[in-house]
Amino acid sequence: MNSPLTHFDAHGQAHMVDVSEKRETHRVATAGGTIRMLPATLALITQGNAKKGDVIGIARIAAIQGAKRTSDLIPLCHPLPITKVAVDFQIDEAASAVHCQATVETLGRTGVEMEALTAVQVGLLTIYDMCKAADRGMTMTDIRLQAKRGGKSGDWVAD
Repeated sequence: MNSPLTHFDAHGQAHMVDVSEKRETHRVATAGGTIRMLPATLALITQGNAKKGDVIGIARIAAIQGAKRTSDLIPLCHPLPITKVAVDFQIDEAASAVHCQATVETLGRTGVEMEALTAVQVGLLTIYDMCKAADRGMTMTDIRLQAKRGGKSGDWVAD
């Protein structure tokens, strides 16, 4: 079986990719996503009136924790020695949304794309959890890898 899907062996069985022959390099990945909500819900967040507390602060900690726990959540991800996680939230009043961007770094044999994507999703899920009593119709969208640097495949930037 010749496939570009690296998580399957020659017999089509799922396996964890062997990275033992890869060089350790500095690797960076950035991902982003958005949660859209009612304007009143966004006002609760920006004014600090959400019943559960500082929504953005708690979502930032959750996103960092999500990046660190990615290999516990995604079955074939390698546990990585993450060296940095930076998470930024931007309030977008015009769109009644919060944008999340996470950048994860490591010095390792495999990339941190999954860690960056997990950080974004966990951050947005935390906003949902903290605000669902006010707005169950919030929508998480546009979660994607924005850029990656390092490793054998080199640099990549989304369109």
